[in-house]
Amino acid sequence: MKIKFTKMQGCGNDYIYIYGPELPMWGQVGEADKVKLVRRLSDRHFGIGGDGVIFIHPMAGTPGQADFEMEMYNADGSRAEMCGNGIRCVAKYVYDKGWTDKREISIVSCGKVKHLELSVENGKTVSVKVNMGTPVLNAPDIPVISKNDNVIGEEIEVNGVNYKMTCVSMGNPHAVFFVEEGNILTARDNEEVCVGKDGTDRFGRETVAGIGQLLEKHPRFPKKTNVEFVNVIDRGTVQMRVWERGTGETLACGTGACAAAVACILNGLTGEEVTVKLLGGELKIRWDRQENLVYMTGPAETVFDGEADMGI
Repeated sequence: MKIKFTKMQGCGNDYIYIYGPELPMWGQVGEADKVKLVRRLSDRHFGIGGDGVIFIHPMAGTPGQADFEMEMYNADGSRAEMCGNGIRCVAKYVYDKGWTDKREISIVSCGKVKHLELSVENGKTVSVKVNMGTPVLNAPDIPVISKNDNVIGEEIEVNGVNYKMTCVSMGNPHAVFFVEEGNILTARDNEEVCVGKDGTDRFGRETVAGIGQLLEKHPRFPKKTNVEFVNVIDRGTVQMRVWERGTGETLACGTGACAAAVACILNGLTGEEVTVKLLGGELKIRWDRQENLVYMTGPAETVFDGEADMGI
């Protein structure tokens, strides 16, 4: 059976998008087969290639429900609670494909509803603002094992080396680490600092991967964690590299950018509005402290449409 899909990306965070109603047999596909499908489609050598797969289900017409549901899977087949870049692309998908004519929509993922505002030019969505909700700072709710209620600048040991982390949940867990040129992340493996042509590549891929995967599965994180490495440029600008739980290093992470901005503000390093420069682009993050809500604005782009064999 053939399956229709759309490849999309937000700041280089790329996923394969599949619209549920176009899959008449989808309700008959078991979870194990779904995981196999996700892994196969996400494979960058033998599949379509992506950071994972996102299934979109219409919810409109159901009283008290959001307009659409986002069912997200990482490339390894594990279920993810939220993806900031992914949810912007969902909004673009449903509007550009004509599944809604609303420019303000709601999308639910793992029971949590997000509200989005679409900026449209010539009938196509060019950027999306997302109300990402209230950042979760209580350690058990993130979750992270700690003696403190909040984890701000707290030490964690990895391979005998202590690092300081700030932990935030934006619907999924994040551990944020502040670094700068000549920092311990690069010095640890005697790597030279690698500065890309756009100035965003400062941490070295091997070091980010080496430490990122150890932190992701560190016993202090009961549900694993996403890991952000952040370099503060000024009060309104930071650079970030990210190791995503269940995927590895990606070009961007929307919830990670939100968590990084919150961590910056908590540590007194930036103001409430932050431009986060990622390897794949930029995101604008604002933490409204009065409302205690985080807003993210960024691009969403379609790469191509196609069909693939379900293979199950």
